Amino acid sequence: MSFEVEGKLYKKFPAESKTESFQAREFVIEIESGNYPQFIKFQLVQDKCSLLDDYQEGEIIRVFFDLRGREWQGKFFTNLNAWRLDKPKKTETEAPAQAGNSSAFPSASDEPHFDTETDLPF
Repeated sequence: MSFEVEGKLYKKFPAESKTESFQAREFVIEIESGNYPQFIKFQLVQDKCSLLDDYQEGEIIRVFFDLRGREWQGKFFTNLNAWRLDKPKKTETEAPAQAGNSSAFPSASDEPHFDTETDLPF
């Protein structure tokens, strides 16, 4: 599964060598959602660790990622595995439409309207 999200680069961490042949680097983006900001941690692995070098904390960044999950000794872990980063480009037609909604998550106005009599999204 591939996803993308946009937010402010809140914190970036140095790459860590987990083993002789495996390295990982974590970073956090801040997403404005509702009354409270959300802080989402992502992971870059192997040759992707250097993708974060060109970005500074505080910059708006778009993250393309996959969901990864595994079990280890009866415990379950989920990773957001980033594989591409870029700086969002606003076009003239996108800028006014997005001015009121800076969140990567849908707002109440983006949710479908349900008819209470039929429960159909019309």
